[in-house]
Parts: sequence; structure tokens; C-alpha cells
Amino acid sequence: MNIITLTTDFGLADWFAATMKGVILSIQPDAHIVDMTHDIRPGDIRAGAFALAAGCRFFPKATIHVAVVDPGVGSERRAIAVRTSDYFFVGPDNGVLSLALAGENIKAIHRITNERLFRHPISNTFHGRDIFAPVAGHLSKGLPVRRLGPAMKSFVRLPRSKLRRLAESISGEIVYIDRFGNAITNIGDEALGSPPDSSPEVFVRRRSLCFLRPFYQAVPHGKPVAVRGSSGFLEIAVNGCSAENRLRLKIGDEVTVQLKSPQKTSTS
Repeated sequence: MNIITLTTDFGLADWFAATMKGVILSIQPDAHIVDMTHDIRPGDIRAGAFALAAGCRFFPKATIHVAVVDPGVGSERRAIAVRTSDYFFVGPDNGVLSLALAGENIKAIHRITNERLFRHPISNTFHGRDIFAPVAGHLSKGLPVRRLGPAMKSFVRLPRSKLRRLAESISGEIVYIDRFGNAITNIGDEALGSPPDSSPEVFVRRRSLCFLRPFYQAVPHGKPVAVRGSSGFLEIAVNGCSAENRLRLKIGDEVTVQLKSPQKTSTS
């Protein structure tokens, strides 16, 4: 259990991410710390949850995933650790762990209350350094998760973005925008089904935008395109440009995929 990943909104301009690593390494010098991302938009719990869910499953078993997007730091929100069949997840109980846990076989949930494991004095503005980092370090050394605090039966779950399915279309929304400006939706590969013979048309905010193609450069430079992204979800891009900026896309925008062309009625 020597791999620990970090998902935060701390960025790299300040010392915050580095001090978390320092605390972990002071407890477990053999830890291998992997930065999932520190570029989550400040306080954007849903984006942090999506990034963690998109990346966590590619790590070896027993990896400890720490996610700290925590606008409620210092409040009454709980700190939790979850053991699944494959991993450990550590973070605030505000939903940031929930999307990743939705795909996991959960074995145990514990509230983190054992202050003997924390770094003291505890800052009310930096639980990432003083609570979550040391807990990850101790788990990496083999501490049983039950030693962290009392067992829990549930955790905070983010509302799931719903899909609307019709006979010949499926609608969802943009849930994440990556650093390239690609807009990732909640329309998964399983919802799209097997690749069709034709290219489905994609609408954003009920306006025709582009067609589903196999890769970004299937359209000319500067043109919009929809692709099946590596995260397993439909994403909207602009070849060589930022779709977010060029198309003025934002999280929450409605996206519809016309799976089949509407039948036209002929008149005689």
C-alpha cells in the first residue's frame, strides 16, 4: 500500500500540494505519491469527483486515493475513509468521493476522528495537510481502516446527472471541461451503444453543433467535433482549439445526440 494519489484544487503556484506530500513522506518515506490533478477549479466538488472517478481505476490494487476539494473545511462536515475491494479513498464527506465510489464494491466506511493520527495543531483552513495527508501516510504503513474512527453506513453522494432517452436520441449535459477546453458530458459509451454506420448529429442547447467522429482530426482545424473520449464519455471538442472558448460552452449545458436521422414524411 505505498501508492497514494492526490486530487485537489490547490494548484501548483503555492506550497499547499507540496506540504501534503511532505507530511505523507515524513510518516511513510517509501510512499509513491502520484498527482492525479491539482488543477480542479477552486471549490468545484463535482469536477474533483469526476476527475477522481475518471482516473482512480487505472491504479494497482491497494492504492490510496486522497481527494481534497473542500470548501467546507473547518465546518461540521465529516472526514471519511472508505475501503473497497480494490482501493482506499480518503477525503471530506461532501460528495467528492462519491462518483468514484459508485463504481466500487464498498467494504467499510469510517469517519476519521482519531486525533492521535493527525498533525497538530490542526488548522481549520488546511485539513488536507493536517488530517487527510497523515491519515493516508498511516494507511500506507498498514494501519487498519477501523482504527481511524467509528464505522458509518453511508456517505454524501452528489446528485447524479440524469440522461433522457427517447427512441432515436439521448440527452445529457456537460459535466467537466478539461485543460484543452474539451467539454466532457455524462453520456457514456454504453448509452451511445456500438458505433453506428452513420455519424450521429450532436446538439448543444438544442442547436445543431457537430457530428460524432472517431477522432479529433476527422474534421478540419477549427471545426467542432464530438468523439468518444478516453474517460468513457462523449466529449465535444474543436480541432486545434478550445471548445469551451470557441463555442462558449459551460458546465450544465444540455447536449443531445440524435442517434438516428428523423424520418421525413413524403407527400404526394
